[in-house]
Amino acid sequence: MDDPEDPSVAQITNGIFVFYAGDPHTKEAEELLFNLPEFTLAIVDSEEWKERVESVHSGSFEKFQRYRFEKNRDHLERNHIQHLISSLQEGYEIKLVDKNLAKEPSFQELSEDFISQFDSIDDFVNRGIGYAILHKGKVVSAATSFSIYDEGIEIEVASHPDHRRKGLATIVSSALILDCLERGKYPSWDGANAESVELAKKLGYIFKEPYDTYFIER
Repeated sequence: MDDPEDPSVAQITNGIFVFYAGDPHTKEAEELLFNLPEFTLAIVDSEEWKERVESVHSGSFEKFQRYRFEKNRDHLERNHIQHLISSLQEGYEIKLVDKNLAKEPSFQELSEDFISQFDSIDDFVNRGIGYAILHKGKVVSAATSFSIYDEGIEIEVASHPDHRRKGLATIVSSALILDCLERGKYPSWDGANAESVELAKKLGYIFKEPYDTYFIER
């Protein structure tokens, strides 16, 4: 922020996600708009901020939509979620991600974002949460806390291309969601594409709205 006591503009960076708020017309706002990771997904709410992003990064951004869902734990029906978990096919097993599993190359190769926002594997095990589905000892699908906050987590989920269309993302996400609910944490879902939206709906999330996102490559 430009002033810790009386800020007029602020920036939050979480991995490649960057959020802005405040007055987009200040000199400090422009400075913060250049304070970016190498690859950035910038999210702003007002039309004024959108205009400023597009002006400052003219020729260097791609505008697309992500998808918000209602944040209401009552929408996540435990019996339904438990039923989804029970559909795991023979030959697959689901496990809580512990330190050894987090070190497994097949887990890390599936998505670098499973634990990238934590200081270390130990930090993830201590403060985060995740579930993985294994096939012949290799992780083929997993869902974890991309990031955490006091009341819950933001979900990251990925499946190996050779094991898609088998419901694994649904099952492993269900395990993570159920664990969060039992801990009193909210498993927040934010859709990156149409497939993510449909998966969220299957799990019980209620779609709220699309929103603009800027991919900025420096």
